[in-house]
Amino acid sequence: MIRADRSAALPWALLPAAGLAQAVSIATPWSGRPLWWLQVASLALLAWCIAQPIEVKSVLLRTWLFATVWLTGTFWWLFISMHTYGGLPAPLAAVAVLALAAFLGGYYALAMAFWRWRSPAGPLRSIASFAALWLLAELLRGRWFTGFPWGAGGYAHVDGPLAFLAPWIGVYGIGAVAAAIAAALSFLPQAWRSRRYWLAAGVWVLLLAACTQIAPTHDEAAGAPLPVTLLQGNIPQDEKFEGRTGVPLALQWYAEQLTAARTSLVVAPETAIPLLPQQLPEGYLQSLAEHFGRGEQASLIGIPLGSYEQGYTNSVVGLKPGADAYRFDKHHLVPFGEFIPPLFRWFTDLMNIPLGDFNRGSVGQPSFEWQGQRLAPNVCYEDLFGEELAARFVDPRLAPTIFVNVSNIGWFGNTVAIDQHLHISRMRALEFARPVIRATNTGATAIIDHRARVTHSLAPHTRDVLTGEVSGRAGTTPFAWWASRLGLWPLWLLALAPVLGALPRLRRRAGT
Repeated sequence: MIRADRSAALPWALLPAAGLAQAVSIATPWSGRPLWWLQVASLALLAWCIAQPIEVKSVLLRTWLFATVWLTGTFWWLFISMHTYGGLPAPLAAVAVLALAAFLGGYYALAMAFWRWRSPAGPLRSIASFAALWLLAELLRGRWFTGFPWGAGGYAHVDGPLAFLAPWIGVYGIGAVAAAIAAALSFLPQAWRSRRYWLAAGVWVLLLAACTQIAPTHDEAAGAPLPVTLLQGNIPQDEKFEGRTGVPLALQWYAEQLTAARTSLVVAPETAIPLLPQQLPEGYLQSLAEHFGRGEQASLIGIPLGSYEQGYTNSVVGLKPGADAYRFDKHHLVPFGEFIPPLFRWFTDLMNIPLGDFNRGSVGQPSFEWQGQRLAPNVCYEDLFGEELAARFVDPRLAPTIFVNVSNIGWFGNTVAIDQHLHISRMRALEFARPVIRATNTGATAIIDHRARVTHSLAPHTRDVLTGEVSGRAGTTPFAWWASRLGLWPLWLLALAPVLGALPRLRRRAGT
């Protein structure tokens, strides 16, 4: 009896550790690097724990525990923005982070409960069903209620052996393949004598190995390398919007660096200029426009735009000789930060953060053309949504040659959020075979080539200037082609296959 009780308690002891390992695999706190093998191993442990002869309710609760710990460990730094900078009492901020993780973890709990309820016959069908339903949960988390897919399992593989799949099936597809591998490992103890199991495993290994040898047809150089300067102001977040400290510091430092730069392109981060144009000192923006209008340089500068009557946008302004100012407006807004969800005004009122409802820009806005390159800006966590960036690839003649991310994640302190966001940008580089340049307030300011290699970078939380060259690329990856036309629907159909397959069973139960 004692041994049986210990056996029943073992999964409940292992699952929190496995969930924490899943969080660490995205970017380790000690080095910032992703660990693909840890992501697979921790997910395999979950699969083993829920494949035991237990009730569906236990599967739901075990998965919920794993997912809640995983997601809390992934974006725990939201606590800093709410408590340290927002002034929310620490207990309430901690409860808010835990509640968000528990809510999002519910997608995985329900998906795995359905997997157990459906109980496909045989390990191979069960593995395929596990991967599809895990993919379904990832897609739901990434799309419903505007989506928050930060820390999706596929990001752990940006340096791993599955990275070659990114330009074909994207980060969600990689996550599904990793889930299939994890499920296969969990079934190994009971299926290792099965010839069909090993035959299927061998076919999968050979197929993946063959795919790695497929010559890329989407990797083409576009124009001459572009010299760039990226600015990292490191304006303290608790002073950034203060009129006596952070605002004058930002206006002075960025104006000096923008005009002192000697490269062809200069990029300043999100809200580098923290005031609306009509709030700026007289002639400030005009002097920058005149500087870049008369030489051989161009700039992209993060700045809020708009008015009380028209609404506000989190924007990027582009200045170059012989052309009107370019404008990009952020499309994918941050819940609670840039728009307030219905019924949650009371929550945002508790925090001392400049919150508001911003207007959304459109999907697929034109690129900023300069020196033979088409530069496609995106603001902060917009680069988390590759399917939206893909909208710019419908017409290959207008497709971006370089992505430009401008960010300010100073809200989250000197935490692993910086490394996590860097790997998100690196995954976009792989999916689209495009370089990504990142200008941020506190990090990670970097130049990433089209193969996701960081070629230049600044130390986080330093005030510094990064110079280097970036080589634009042309061509269209398979992912960019189908995602630009179909969105994520091909993956949705694969993810929904187990649900659609279970409909006859549901009808029979309803009939009885």
